Amino acid sequence: MNGASREALAASRERFDALTDSTSVDATKLADELAAVTALLDREVSLRRVLTDPAQPGEAKAELATRLLSGQVGGEAIDLVSGMVRSRWSRSRDLVDAIEELAASADLVAAQRADVLDDVEDELFRFGRIISSSTELRSALTDRIATTSAKVALVRELLGGRVKPVTERLVARLVAQPRGRSLEAGLEALSRLAAARRDRLVAVVTSAVPLSDRHKQRLGAALEKLYGHKVHLNLDVDPEVLGGIEVRIGDEIIDGTIVDRLDEAARRMAG
Repeated sequence: MNGASREALAASRERFDALTDSTSVDATKLADELAAVTALLDREVSLRRVLTDPAQPGEAKAELATRLLSGQVGGEAIDLVSGMVRSRWSRSRDLVDAIEELAASADLVAAQRADVLDDVEDELFRFGRIISSSTELRSALTDRIATTSAKVALVRELLGGRVKPVTERLVARLVAQPRGRSLEAGLEALSRLAAARRDRLVAVVTSAVPLSDRHKQRLGAALEKLYGHKVHLNLDVDPEVLGGIEVRIGDEIIDGTIVDRLDEAARRMAG
């Protein structure tokens, strides 16, 4: 997001954090209600354009959102959405993206309260790796011909009882409402969001062989010093790396693999 949308998202996150700091708020219920609002606005293009029209007063848009949602979702969800439509958004889709993020964040708050956030983050990462390595499974979960209920049922069959309930809910929602994203991209975004709940960065580390505990500790300490944040390591093994490691944080890649070194040597020789 850029410009006005970035500022509006930051304000929305602050309101969300202030709301969910209270343990009296049912985070799971809030997640479901915000997901329902996401689906509504994703489907009703004209409505979301009205709610993000910069020519309309913020209070009028908030009143409209309240009227539409009253009786459909709880007061906490209405307050959040009403506050969001008062803000200025660069694109109408940005509002929907922001509500969707808060829905996922609410589920992660529930995981944090249950002290299973680490597990949820790791499970999302591992499922993303399974999807990346299985064309058949990816196709089954993204098949445009299959019904949404059939794809969600497949998620339940695959994950039910094998992962934390929050992980299953997040994956099922992503499969039901991909909103134009690849399944891998959606899972990666959820993993980053889970890490952000602890104010940590996520580093995807690929190595030829599993790293020892000592190497993981040294790598984690070095990355934390480099970035000034706690860094959670998601570990992957790829024999084709041949040796060394590759570290990816967001769009940045720190490549220390032998393959990369060989490629660099070949380029120098060719030059």
